[in-house]
Amino acid sequence: QPHIVESGGGSVQPGGSLRLSCAASGFTLDTYAVGWFPQVPGKGRLGISCISSDESAYHAESVQGRFTIARDIAKNTVYLQMDNLKPADTGVYYCAARRYGLGCLQEYDSWGQGTQVTVSS
Repeated sequence: QPHIVESGGGSVQPGGSLRLSCAASGFTLDTYAVGWFPQVPGKGRLGISCISSDESAYHAESVQGRFTIARDIAKNTVYLQMDNLKPADTGVYYCAARRYGLGCLQEYDSWGQGTQVTVSS
């Protein structure tokens, strides 16, 4: 049974950093697109950083230059390094996977349970 678990969320001050982890079990991530989809109250989940099955990366304009996404095949994990965090980055961050996926706009079909990120002074 495919399973995804996110970790690494927490509370930080503006300008701080967090590294989120998306660990998979029951399947290997090397042929999957993996993305991060934060959700804030009153809004839907929008992909902000995704790494495609061909290793190309996409970042939404709001996080370009601040977030980095990377895949560790040996650990079957995808990481999201978030630097210079802003209060607008606050939300529950969900990790999702799609086999042979490209970018953030396709429908993702395997989802984790989410991890809370709070940026506040």
